[in-house]
Amino acid sequence: MSTNVNDPLFLGLDLSTQGLKAVLIDEEGTLVHESAVHFDRDLPSYGTTNGAVRGPGAGEVTSPVCMWLDAYDLLMGRMRAAGVEFSRILGISGDGQQHGSVYWSLQAEDLLASLDPCLPLAEQLAPTAFSIQRAPIWQDSSTTRECRELEAAVGGAQALADLTGSRAYERFTGTQIAKIRRTDPEAYRATARISLVSSFMPSLFLGSIAPIEVSDASGMNLMNVLTCEWDDGLLEAAGGQELRAKIGPEPAPGGTFLGTISSYWVERWGFNPECSIAPFTGDNPATVVALSTPGDAILSLGTSTTLLLSIPPAETAPRRFTTSHLLSHPTTPDAHIAMLCYKNGALAREQVRDQYADRHWTRFNELVEVRPVGNDGYMGYYFPLPEIIPPNVHGNFFFSTSTPPSSPPTITSIPEPSMPADAHPRAILESQFLSIRSRIAAILPPDAPPLQRLVLSGGSSTNAVIQQAAADVFGMRVFVAGKEGAAEGGAQLARYAWWRVQNGGAGTFEEMRAMDGLDGERMRCVAEPKIERKRVYAGLVETYRACEDAVVRMCATDA
Repeated sequence: MSTNVNDPLFLGLDLSTQGLKAVLIDEEGTLVHESAVHFDRDLPSYGTTNGAVRGPGAGEVTSPVCMWLDAYDLLMGRMRAAGVEFSRILGISGDGQQHGSVYWSLQAEDLLASLDPCLPLAEQLAPTAFSIQRAPIWQDSSTTRECRELEAAVGGAQALADLTGSRAYERFTGTQIAKIRRTDPEAYRATARISLVSSFMPSLFLGSIAPIEVSDASGMNLMNVLTCEWDDGLLEAAGGQELRAKIGPEPAPGGTFLGTISSYWVERWGFNPECSIAPFTGDNPATVVALSTPGDAILSLGTSTTLLLSIPPAETAPRRFTTSHLLSHPTTPDAHIAMLCYKNGALAREQVRDQYADRHWTRFNELVEVRPVGNDGYMGYYFPLPEIIPPNVHGNFFFSTSTPPSSPPTITSIPEPSMPADAHPRAILESQFLSIRSRIAAILPPDAPPLQRLVLSGGSSTNAVIQQAAADVFGMRVFVAGKEGAAEGGAQLARYAWWRVQNGGAGTFEEMRAMDGLDGERMRCVAEPKIERKRVYAGLVETYRACEDAVVRMCATDA
């Protein structure tokens, strides 16, 4: 931590499924402290598994709100024990797991406003401040009925995606609210306000219920993703006419000033009374804030594969699809984040490694490099789990295609034994990356500026062969980030809100980050596209789509 006791600090909190993390950054954006609470290990009395409780109903997954309150106190105690000077913190923001919802009681506002600094949060707020004690979270899949009803209310899945950025999903907050209204009308009537996890968090610091932030509101199926305002028709369809009052004011942009910290935190922990509270966002938008700016794409190569595409403002709105998500950007008005999520990420790559590369990444990499770019016209599609994009495909599928590619493409489905054994490692990388590339072109507005760089994160991001394959397929320079994550994005949002106040409300997030002068330290370029390979992959997009369409048809026939 900085030795200058006068230097301001900014706190970012990340309330994920499994824990609560805090990071502190200084005025230059440098990370100076981290602390964390792990729910299962540190708060075992709640009986959670990986931070959640399953049941009692089929598909129901919740987390105890009281556990989150206890985590706040435990985290603050650990920060104090580590020597954190709370008086130096001049801004607080953060992020929460997306889609989760908290239901405040009629007494909640009075209880938040009158917290006794001698007592912990849970002792004063739980259970009285909440009409429902366990918050539905993103893993819940119990609202299929409500999904179909919400889509029907607006004319179908594509119509809902056009309006809100996504078709109806079981984990999205609008359908969760609709289910509670249907199955527990008494609790719904007793609910004065509904928060996302991300707006629940600053409410504790403000001493009043905070508005929902604009980017996280995009994951509710309740907000118009282009106007960033609640849609009255969707509010009524999900929660009746009363939901407009329960959901609160219009969504708040990120990096704005909500108010100063309540006296509870000043007296109990020694926070600076001038500490400003900014809106908290969702975990995916916070990752975008930490790792990129509009014009970048983040590719997370973890257990699942997730693309977060930061789209700059353009005259034409990005297209919306039923297989992807479009979110409002947390810091840049009229910018958006497109999100593609694939189940079969590392799992599929590891299965190919184990079956065809002696269970070793070194051998996997060797086989990728000995095969030519384009794999001599062989394509492989690997879906050990039912996939999201394209939806419901399952199994392995192989094709021989014309080389060089023709238009229209000439493709032939082949059995697995007809696929050269050494072709599988390159085939899985090319098919996974071409799937994403083919959809980026469809999402981006025609007048959007070209993407500048691809930022890799997740376990596979350190593999040099995968880095180069990504550069070649996407035709972009590839960067690997440092340790930044969602909590750091939250801290940057806190710093941004404070920085804007210092500048009289002027200045963009990108301008603040450019002044840091640390981009070379935060990011390093690990691969650049080879011109000839880039040309080959540009010519393979149409062939990839033709093969994928064939996979979809085969799975539909088998269903």
